[in-house]
Amino acid sequence: MGATKESAEERTVPRILVVGGGYVGMYTALRLQQKLKLEPGGRSRAQSRVKSWAKPRSRAPEAEIVIVTAQPYMTYQPFLPEAAAGSISPRHVVVPLRRVLGRCRIVIGEAHRIDHSKRVATVSTLATEEEGSADIDIPYDQLVIAPGSVSRTLPIPGLAEHGIGFKTVEEAIGLRNHVLEQLDIASSTRDVEVRDAALTFVFVGGGYAGVEALGELEDMARYAARYYHNVTADDMKWVLVEAADRILPEVGDEMGRYAIHELRGRSIDIRLNTRLESCENRVAVLDDGSRFPTRTVVWTAGVRAHPMLDHTDLPRDDRGRVKGTATLRVEGTDNAWVAGDAGAVPDLTAGQERDAAGGVSGRVLLAPNAQHAVRQARVLADNIVATLRGEPVKEYRHKDAGSVASLGLHKGVAYLYGRRVKGYPAWFIHRAYHLSRMPTFNRKARVLAEWTLSGLFKREIVSLGSLEHPRAEFELAANDGRKPDAP
Repeated sequence: MGATKESAEERTVPRILVVGGGYVGMYTALRLQQKLKLEPGGRSRAQSRVKSWAKPRSRAPEAEIVIVTAQPYMTYQPFLPEAAAGSISPRHVVVPLRRVLGRCRIVIGEAHRIDHSKRVATVSTLATEEEGSADIDIPYDQLVIAPGSVSRTLPIPGLAEHGIGFKTVEEAIGLRNHVLEQLDIASSTRDVEVRDAALTFVFVGGGYAGVEALGELEDMARYAARYYHNVTADDMKWVLVEAADRILPEVGDEMGRYAIHELRGRSIDIRLNTRLESCENRVAVLDDGSRFPTRTVVWTAGVRAHPMLDHTDLPRDDRGRVKGTATLRVEGTDNAWVAGDAGAVPDLTAGQERDAAGGVSGRVLLAPNAQHAVRQARVLADNIVATLRGEPVKEYRHKDAGSVASLGLHKGVAYLYGRRVKGYPAWFIHRAYHLSRMPTFNRKARVLAEWTLSGLFKREIVSLGSLEHPRAEFELAANDGRKPDAP
């Protein structure tokens, strides 16, 4: 794989290249390694050493799987709010790919270009960056496009400089440290303006990420305030800004209104039909004329297609996503597949008319959420197996089980199988559902143990913001107590 001149003739088995190690990438590879006889590609539990690619096996392999991913782990994003609040350790909301996908080859790097007409992906790895060498070309026979998405930002003045995202575990932990540091700033200053800005927290986006992050962090900060002699929960101002006329549309109008009532009951200022116009100079300016001096602007206003898709020759829709059919094939191809946030896949439960090519006219597309991504991955993997074995493929259809959302500790909303649940029962269902969907028994057990311990003992309210600058103390010592010049 590392050789740039490797040809298809040199490979004895088809290569399945998976671009992305998120929900779709990990679950697809996991199912493929369960259903296929694979070329030795990784380190299985029974192996004491890494096998050679060319080493003969007792059974003829059907394929080899190569995964290109920027991170060596998959993040279970529904648990990010609880990780930010300290209910779950950050290392337990991620799943190490090398442990789970022991029979696949994991390449830590980024795909910069995909030329599907030539069946080649151009990838930079940690080694190529360290060596300063050219990117490597990875030829393939079957392609799975699953890079996920990135935060959808807007050209709002000050957002790039002061905004905080909430899509990765690093951002979640960084936000937790930041919120606790603001309490420290407010507690130690006599400047009223600095104190007010430190205790004002603005969240933009009323979907799952924004509402759950706000609910969990407000709960955490309210609890932490009891340990400050001059900061109370009433001193803090929490603001949720949403451009639409409701929040949490996935749980329905009634549960959305209940969520608003619950949050406002905790003195959280919810601004519907409102947009953020600027956050320059640490002042959040809304289009209704409101101004909030603040040191915290959390941006969770949607996602967009991964920029990597701009450098492929695959067909895309007007939102930059790769066009997919109901069988999760990329339109117009036989050996490229797409699912998850990167794919524009038709929703067959919406009652569209089929066309002769197997596509859907006037189609309604599947929502980009984790529930679909995990289910699509199973169908996608099964269809690749069927293709390799010359069997018919199947379409992706789903039965909507409902939606759940947490509003903080012991508070939540849910809409399941037509039934509306709120309060503690909804919060319990939220935890039970996501625990059941957490990959691997190892991670399930660790998360459950941490929940049990957090129920028996007090919350952790320690800020470890210094972890973001681990060399700071050493640099200070090396410079005789002088702070080094900023890069």
